[in-house]
Amino acid sequence: MLERLQELHDEAVTKIAAAQSRKELEDIRVAYLGKKGPITEVMKGMGRLSAEEKPVVGQKANEVRQSVQKLIEEKEGTLKRAEVQKQLEEESLDVTLPGRPVPKGSRHPLTSVVETIEDVFIGMGFQVAEGPEVETDYYNFESLNLPKHHPARDMQDTFFVTQDLLLRTQTSPVQTRTMEKHEGRGPVKIICPGKVYRRDEDDATHSHQFMQIEGLVVGEGIRMSDLKGIFEAFVKSYFGEDRDIRLRPSFFPFTEPSAELDISCAICGGSGCRTCKGTGWIEVLGSGMVHPNVLEMGGFDPEVYSGFAFGMGVERFAMLKYGIDDIRHFYTNDTRFLSQFTHE
Repeated sequence: MLERLQELHDEAVTKIAAAQSRKELEDIRVAYLGKKGPITEVMKGMGRLSAEEKPVVGQKANEVRQSVQKLIEEKEGTLKRAEVQKQLEEESLDVTLPGRPVPKGSRHPLTSVVETIEDVFIGMGFQVAEGPEVETDYYNFESLNLPKHHPARDMQDTFFVTQDLLLRTQTSPVQTRTMEKHEGRGPVKIICPGKVYRRDEDDATHSHQFMQIEGLVVGEGIRMSDLKGIFEAFVKSYFGEDRDIRLRPSFFPFTEPSAELDISCAICGGSGCRTCKGTGWIEVLGSGMVHPNVLEMGGFDPEVYSGFAFGMGVERFAMLKYGIDDIRHFYTNDTRFLSQFTHE
């Protein structure tokens, strides 16, 4: 049996050395080391040996198996390296060719505008607050001094999910929710960016979905002059030091008194042109002192606290900043339009 094991070892060594492929090498492994191979057959016949012969033959069989297995592994490594080298030679790569540039993405212009506005107000001590886009009728209307059947609701006709749930028409509900969290203790100083929805006809200046940034300041002794000071700092930071502002009386159910904020026209410098319709001013946002009813529903005592609020359309500010004439450009995902803002 010892002689037979040595013969099998020598045969395997010769065949392994002559193998030209990994498939041929696998066939040799199965032929010699498999369950039906000759080495296994020799080991099965060890039952006929004497007690003195068994350990000798067993040790020799293990040595042969281990030697053959090692030679197969070494040969397989040699064949693998040869295959890789052949592939490299046949599939050579010309590294001198110029690379193909990968186009870079960029922030959406609306995202850039939101981040810019946030930076300005954070620099003035504001915090950024967010809330759900699907709101209850209470937070979207009633808590903002718009009870059921109030005629001002018609201007904010929206999409109802159920009788009481709707897609918010403004980010003002975040203001009420924030005041409730403060439990009647000031100060509150926040801006609320986010998407809002109204059942508007889509045209160059209107969309059924758009973005707003609203602001709220509540504290003791807050006055209209504080609101004007905030606006002056913001407008000069966002539009430039040469821009002037004015507050024009208006009406909003949730503020009293209310005012529209106008900025001087950048095209004509305030002298009047087609862009500003000859007035020299462009309306940019609505604002006012928080109505006592809104303060009370938010948990604040209107006899102690006062505040101001404002709301701006992000698309409008982006259109004014970049000279865009159609709001629909922001939502068509046209890369020809978006690629103009890669520097943002």
